Amino acid sequence: MIVVRNVFKLKFGQARPALALWKDGRDIMRRAGLSVPTRLLTDLVGPSYTLVVEHTFGSMAEFEQAAPSIMQSAEWQAWYQKFVPLCDSGYREICNIVE
Repeated sequence: MIVVRNVFKLKFGQARPALALWKDGRDIMRRAGLSVPTRLLTDLVGPSYTLVVEHTFGSMAEFEQAAPSIMQSAEWQAWYQKFVPLCDSGYREICNIVE
């Protein structure tokens, strides 16, 4: 199993609007076929205005299959254009889950 974490550094004061927007984004991802749960995490300590969007997949292949179907969705692309202006930067982490 793997966990995919998209980490976004938000612009000052944009945490609440970004979080509200991501709640809509989760619904769009579900409609586009994403069947794994989406967790939204916000900073408690550390860099302020950090938003993490986290998914757990059975394998890297499962993630690689799911990602294009979401990103190619016209509804997702329109939504993402609303989210991008709230961000300063972002990056993705993909980790193995070791039990």
